[in-house]
Amino acid sequence: MKESNPDVHYSISLSFEEIQLPPFQDIIVLGKYTPQGKMGLGKSLELLLPNGFQMIEVEDEKVEALFVNRRILAKISAEKIVEILAKKVFPFISEGELLKVDFKVTISYSNIEQKDYSQLW
Repeated sequence: MKESNPDVHYSISLSFEEIQLPPFQDIIVLGKYTPQGKMGLGKSLELLLPNGFQMIEVEDEKVEALFVNRRILAKISAEKIVEILAKKVFPFISEGELLKVDFKVTISYSNIEQKDYSQLW
């Protein structure tokens, strides 16, 4: 889990739409009963972009799994991603559908204090 710091602020923008394979997106949401299935999609992604995505299984009535670009997981936890998508994206997915999600994470700091300013340069 990422450390909690009151001076760090996260800003997240997301959008989603239906996709056709092959995807090279930030996040792919795999609806229940999708013809490709999570194993098939996982193998396809691994062939197209080795070690580029991590599969996250989801317990939801409409969603079977997420495939998250590993770049994103270096910035925000999988749990937080699932929490955000469950509220903002999952309600809109249909059975058998794949959604691509553009998920941009911006990290900004405020109130950075340094006593010895010579170390900044």
